[in-house]
Amino acid sequence: MQNLYKILGVEKQASQAEVKKAYRALAKELHPDLNKDNKKITEKFKKVSAAYSILGNKARRGKYDRGEIDENGNDKAPAFGSGFGNGSGFRGRTAADFDQEEAESVFSEFFRFTGGGKGRAGGKNPYHNSARSRGLDISYEATIGFEESITGGTRRITLNDNRNIDIKIPAGIKNGQVIRLSGQGGPGLGAAPKGDALVEVRVAKHPYYRRVANDIHLELPISFDEAILGGDIQVPTPRGKLTVRIPRNASSGKKLRLKGKGVETKDGAGNMYVALKIMGPATRDAELEKAIKSWGGGNGQALRKKAGLN
Repeated sequence: MQNLYKILGVEKQASQAEVKKAYRALAKELHPDLNKDNKKITEKFKKVSAAYSILGNKARRGKYDRGEIDENGNDKAPAFGSGFGNGSGFRGRTAADFDQEEAESVFSEFFRFTGGGKGRAGGKNPYHNSARSRGLDISYEATIGFEESITGGTRRITLNDNRNIDIKIPAGIKNGQVIRLSGQGGPGLGAAPKGDALVEVRVAKHPYYRRVANDIHLELPISFDEAILGGDIQVPTPRGKLTVRIPRNASSGKKLRLKGKGVETKDGAGNMYVALKIMGPATRDAELEKAIKSWGGGNGQALRKKAGLN
């Protein structure tokens, strides 16, 4: 019997947050997408996912710690002593406490099925059609690019049974949002339904886009002459380039609003905000220096005074 805590590399006293952190680290390291054709790693990934499906759930973890379920999440059969009232599995309980639901849990351990649906004794499991033994939910992670989180797309993931499945990434999905794949989790007991696959989506950071609620922010470098003279320039967006007009005498930090060009949701679309950042020339330009001297300057002292900095 394997110790689930040892599989995740955590102590039994670890908090739920520590268990989750350990699982995420192992999942990233062992994910089949990063270890193609490595059966040993794939098997280890399966064990880690199965361990987290129990330890990552507070209620299931409690049952495991108390010895009520095994490392596969199956209910353990109680040890029978001299009778229901005195046996070690039912200490201090009366016949009235032993209800139908518990009976299903107990006897399901003794009636395992072969392919023909018969128990080892040839009898049919009376709880074969029970809906109370649904399979475990299994957690996965998928990392997508910023643009894909805005526009949506399709991503292929490998499940812990080595099946590849394409999942739809909805447009506007947020970092940490979970996509539920019904019936793609662990097998149920007998004829019970399978659990679900829970795919937590991670949105990778972008070098220049930043999302705030449903708005997208971009800091756009412009040259000194573009700031003074204004004009039309090409601005990148997650959906392609747009032509935007820079006003004359634009200041660094000025924000241009592109209405409706943010994240689109069923309730409408956010905006995109482009903050201008004036950049000086990379190398010394004698003619530019001469022109600025003849211009007489922009009266920077007066500007700073107006801003209360002098």
